[in-house]
Order: sequence, then C-alpha cells, then structure tokens
Amino acid sequence: MKGDPPLRLHVFDLNCWAIRYLSKRRQERMRLIGDMLHREDFDLVLLQEVWSEQDYSDLKVKLGGCYPFSHYFRSGVIGSGLCVFSRFPILDTLLYQYSLNGYPYMLQHGDWFCGKSVGLVIIKISGIIFNIYVTHLHAEYCREKDAYLPHRLVQAWELAQFIRHTSKAADVVLLGGDLNMHPEDVGIRLLRGWTGLQDAFVEATHFEGCEDGCTLVPNNCFTDKSEMLPFPLGIRIDYILYKAISSYMVKCELLKTTTGAAPGMDVPFSDHEAVMATLHIQRQEQAAGTTFGTAELTLADVVTEARTEVAVGLRVAQRQRYSSGRMAMLALLLLLLQAAATLGALVGLDAGQPFPKLSFCLLAFLAIGVLLLSTGLHLFHTMEVKMLRGTEEQMQMVLRALQECP
Repeated sequence: MKGDPPLRLHVFDLNCWAIRYLSKRRQERMRLIGDMLHREDFDLVLLQEVWSEQDYSDLKVKLGGCYPFSHYFRSGVIGSGLCVFSRFPILDTLLYQYSLNGYPYMLQHGDWFCGKSVGLVIIKISGIIFNIYVTHLHAEYCREKDAYLPHRLVQAWELAQFIRHTSKAADVVLLGGDLNMHPEDVGIRLLRGWTGLQDAFVEATHFEGCEDGCTLVPNNCFTDKSEMLPFPLGIRIDYILYKAISSYMVKCELLKTTTGAAPGMDVPFSDHEAVMATLHIQRQEQAAGTTFGTAELTLADVVTEARTEVAVGLRVAQRQRYSSGRMAMLALLLLLLQAAATLGALVGLDAGQPFPKLSFCLLAFLAIGVLLLSTGLHLFHTMEVKMLRGTEEQMQMVLRALQECP
C-alpha cells in the first residue's frame, strides 16, 4: 500500500584484499573489519577478496550475533572471494562464474585462478523481495595498454545479462562490488544502461568521505603510488548500484566511504576504501513505466562501442590461437623427425655414425614440453575465441533490436 512505512536499508561494501600469505597485515585488518561490522548497524554486508575460507569462518563466528545469516561463494582454484552477511534470512543463492577470467599463464596477476564470479542472494524484508548481487571483475593493471579490456567487457556484459534474467521476480535489485572500472568507462555504461541500475554516489542526497567518492586513493599505505600518479585524487572503482522493480521506489539518502586508517590505528581496513549506503525503499502508488526513445539510442551507441572493443580482443585471440597452433605443429614435426632418426639408427641406416643419445633425449624432452605447452595455449585461446565471438554476436543481436525500436 502507498501508506506503508518506508524501509531503510544500511549496506556495507568492501574489497577486503585478504589473500593468505600475500596480503600485508591480513589477520590484523580482518580483525579490524570484524570489529567495525560488529560495532556498526548495517543490515547487509558485501565483501570481496576474502580468499581465505578461514577468514570467512572467523568473521562468521565473530559476527554471528549481529548477522545471523551469511553465505560464502566458492569457485575457481583459490575461490571467488565473495561473501555476504545479512541480518535477514537468506532465501536462496546462486553463483555464476564468468566465461573469461584473464590468462592462466599470467601468474603475477592471478585473476584466472580466482574464478571471477557474481553471487546472488535473495532476501525478504517486510514483504519486499531483494535480489542482492556481489561481484568482482577483472583488474585493469595498466590503463594505457589494457590487455584485459575485452575480458572485463565480457564480464560486464554477462553480469548485466545475469541481473536482467534473474531479477524479474524481485522488487528491489542491489549490486555491490569491485567493478574495476572508472565511472565513465564503456563497461560501467554498458552495465548501467542494459540493467537500468542507478549509481548510489550519483543519486545520493548526502555524501561523506573521499573526494569524488574515490575508493582507491594514493594516500593508502597499501596502494602502489606509481600507478596512481595519473589520478592524484584517486579512482572510484567500487560501487553500490540499485534499482526498484514493480511498484517500489528506491532513493539513496546517504553514501559514505571510509577515509584512510581505521580509528585509532595506523593501518587501513584494506587497500580499498569501503562504501556505505543508506537506502530508502517505499511502495509507490503506480509502477514507473519504461521510457523509449533517446535512452535506446544512447544505449545503442554504448553497445556499439563495447562490441568494437570485444571485436578487437577477438582478433588478438585469433592471432594467439594461430601462433600457439603453429608452435604445436612445429614441435610435433620435430618429434616425428627425431622418431624417424631414432628408427633409422635402430635398423642400422646410419652405420658408422655415432648415435648422440643424450642430445636426442634432451631435444625430445624439449619438443614434448613445447608441444604440451603450445597445445594447452591453443585450447585455451580456442575457448577464448568462442566466448568473445559469442558475446560479439549477442551484442550484435541486441544492437539490431535497439535500432529497430520505434
């Protein structure tokens, strides 16, 4: 009913940067995060990069009295790092792992081993169904030469599709996470345009925290200062996005970020600043209708831009597939030549010539190693080509539909 009292939802989102044996002062920071969450009055907590299940278990024990309901999403080799704590019962959960997650041979980055995903939890508060999504997209690493842009765009597209197809029964949709995209990037414009999600920072009535809502700031002691030189104020890559479906209305009353070290400590909670939002949800008399026209034209431009970037990534993947396939064929040819030479030696065709067994063995091992490596790369890039081509075709289909809208 229109006269129903409004609901206020207090949301906390943080990339915890909790990698066992690698993250600096991890245990101390996780204890500080737990203390803050226990002290503050949040309804919903969305965490990323909790890659140690022991850390999740410790938080679950510590926060059990405040947040009796929680879920940890498992995927990849070392885990998705995604988890949710809630004051309200979790009705259902679902995990979708992105089809592209970087490259397994880029060990220094490691995104592929995390199994980057989006997790969904469904909760019900005062009769309102909430679809809560938490995610972590592939990192950028180098903005000037972003080799992972096509993969991150595929992830943004799959995230948007996942939200669209799973939120039809929801009253309110909420997405929180480290999207690793600047607000003006094509990926974030694609995600917001295709789902209709609103940016809490843009829509907030009041804001408190880092300038421009930045969540990765140069004065954080865990931040690489050289990477932040082009961005003296920092960058905003952590988001809380939302929208209302059916007959509800959602407004962001207050958005806050943490600002540096934890109170009374010399260490921040993470290498990212946390984002906190107070959302006002109320039933309205009539559901807002969808407007067509200029919005579709703008979205068509965004989809076209994203499709172009995906097509560039597709051509790169095709070249890498060809190179690895050619290397595999050369290694196989070398093995066949060695086998022929060995067979000739055994039947005495090289009489009078000493058989260099050690050299042949070393060369054979090298050829086998190259063959296995290049075959693995060829298979990986073949799958990459299929995923990129599939996404490009989906975008082309959506683009055609948008352009045909009256």
